[in-house]
Parts: sequence; C-alpha cells; structure tokens
Amino acid sequence: MSRQMEYDCIVIGAGVQGSFTAYQLAKKKKATLLLEQFLLPHTRGSSHGQTRIIRKAYEEDFYTHMMEECYQLWAQLEREAGVKLYRQTGLLVMGPENSQDYQMMKNTLQRNQVPTVILKRDEFSSHIPNVILSDGDAAFVDTTAGVLYADRALRTVQGQFQKLGGVIKDGQKVTDIKPGPVVTVSTSGGVYRAKSVVITAGPWANRLLSHTGLQLPLQVVRINVCYWKEKQPGLYNVKRRFPCFLHTGSKEARDHIYGLPSNEYPGLIKICYHNGSETDPDKRDRQTDRSDIDILRRYITHCFPGLEPEPAVVESCLYTLTPDRHFVLDCHPTHSNIVIGAGFSGHGFKFGPLIGKLLCELSQGEVPSYDLSPFRIRRFQAKMKSAL
Repeated sequence: MSRQMEYDCIVIGAGVQGSFTAYQLAKKKKATLLLEQFLLPHTRGSSHGQTRIIRKAYEEDFYTHMMEECYQLWAQLEREAGVKLYRQTGLLVMGPENSQDYQMMKNTLQRNQVPTVILKRDEFSSHIPNVILSDGDAAFVDTTAGVLYADRALRTVQGQFQKLGGVIKDGQKVTDIKPGPVVTVSTSGGVYRAKSVVITAGPWANRLLSHTGLQLPLQVVRINVCYWKEKQPGLYNVKRRFPCFLHTGSKEARDHIYGLPSNEYPGLIKICYHNGSETDPDKRDRQTDRSDIDILRRYITHCFPGLEPEPAVVESCLYTLTPDRHFVLDCHPTHSNIVIGAGFSGHGFKFGPLIGKLLCELSQGEVPSYDLSPFRIRRFQAKMKSAL
C-alpha cells in the first residue's frame, strides 16, 4: 500500500469512540484508516478494562433518549459477531431523597417510561442485602441497566471493522495534521491523506487539535480504579443478583460514587470515585494523589459492611472532562471536513456505537440522527482560545 494512499476518512484514536466511528464508515463502504499511537491492545487511555456500566438513568432527557438506540446497537453488534457484550444486572441509584441530582435522575426515567423499581426504606435491606442506606437517602433501580464487557467490546468492533475491509495501523503517533480539501496526516510511520478526518484521541485531543488552530476547554484527570475484597466470598456477586450501583451524593463525597459486581477479579468488587486529579496523559504514572481512595474508604466503611475497607487492587484510567461534562461532537469551526469527538467526561463508553454513527454522519456531511446542540463547540465560545 502506498504511503500516500488516499482514504475516504482517517480516524485518529482507536478507543471505543474511534473504533465505532471507523466501523460505521466501513459499513458505508468508505475506505477508512484507523490510526492508534500505541500498540493494541493498550491501557494508556480511557477505553481499557473489562467492565463498564450501561444505563438509561441520567438527569438529562437527551442522554436517556440516546441510550434507547445504544442498547439496540450493542445487541446488533453481539448478533453480528456472535459475542456476548452485555449482562443485565440493574442499576441501583441511591442519593439524598431531596437532592436535585437524585430527583432529576428519577424523574427522567419515569418521564421516559424506563422500567424502574422504587425501593422503600423499610424494604431496602431485603432487596439489597449487605448495603446500608444512609439516613435521608432514597433508592430506585433502573432495571434495564447492566455491565458491558469493555475490552471484549473493543476487540469485537475492531475485528468487525477489519472484516469490512477497514485498515488499522497501531504504534503510529500523529505528528502533524495539515487541513485542506484533502487532509494530510503525518505519523511516526508514514503520511496519509483523506477527504475527511475524525479526531477521537481522548486525553490527547488538544495536542492534535493544536495542529488545526483549535483548543477546547478540556481537563484530563487520572481516576483510581479500585477493587475491594469481600469479607465473605459471594456477598456482592452476580449470582446473588447484586446490581451495579450509583450514589449521586453521599456524606463522604461531592461527586458520584459508582460500583460494579465482581467480574474482573473473583471476590473483588469495583467501586470508584467519579473524579480525580488533573494530569498530563503522558505522565499519568507520576500522579500519586490518593484523596479519592480516602473518600472511598470512609464510604465503604459506612455503606458496605461486607467489604474490607482497604482496596485490594488499584488501577488507573483517564477522564477527559468538559466544563459541563457533556461530550463534544462537532465539525471543526474552520475546517468542516475535520470532525471532533472529545470530552466524554467519564461516561461515554456506553454511547460508543451511537457516537460512532453520529461522527460518521458528520464526517460525510450528513444531517446527524440526533440534535447535537448540547454537544456543539460553540457553547464554549467564551472559554476557547486559538492555538495559533
């Protein structure tokens, strides 16, 4: 293949969003190149790890609406590839009964007729054993929710992309992007040209956008992904029908705390704090702040008496946050054939199949399937600065 071969589209970044974008383009018979700076698979970005929560429980109607199609697209990929990617567990949502976050999430589900079970205080412990509901807290279950097998999903969609004739080149770091009617992308391994480019580079988005004269108000934070040991094996596993959970605001924490039943490590349950410390994505291993672990330790002591209050395993992940925690799905303000998917703010994985479809539509100049006004770059006008 020529080093200068021209593609219909180049997608930069082979995480979940980029991989689904490339897959959607290949389904439309577009000659597509998927570039990744690291050798695949890798654990340096935001899409690795065995599990993610999938849910319709959101404060905003637009996310709940989008999730309806996401479930269908995940099921379609399962059928196409003959691989199991989703397990229904339900999502237990807890939070101060009178708080805005809790009430908005509950109201959104009810308004959109998502199957929901409201748990009364006096019935809580019979439905959810080994969890203590704090005073003033209420709880409900989004019964449609569950676990996505993240690593498996990523491998599956990349495999389907290649079966459709798509090309993946990993270990190729992008060194330059030259906008124009045909965009030129230079990497450590070659020079490639395409009619359109989609940038889904996660924590490295602004570094790539700097070549195009754009900087977005993105903040990269390192999350400690913590696994906690059961005092008695099996207390919080799927066989006991233990659900995923989300605590919208506890005495111990300002931000959400979330958890998934044991899967990656037998006898260990994943519980994380939904925020972290700012970091440089290339220097993340120097980031040693453990204040989130202190918060989780206090939380687990108070709410999860069946767990050892010291993490057994600590891994890491990166979030790329926007100021409003909503995604960026838009065309470059100056170069309409450069499309940007960024700022997934720690809750984007479950949307992967639909985000891939939307970024594909944008890259082809089509009218997007959804109203993208919550995700447009113009909402940051006051915070944006030119990179030139």
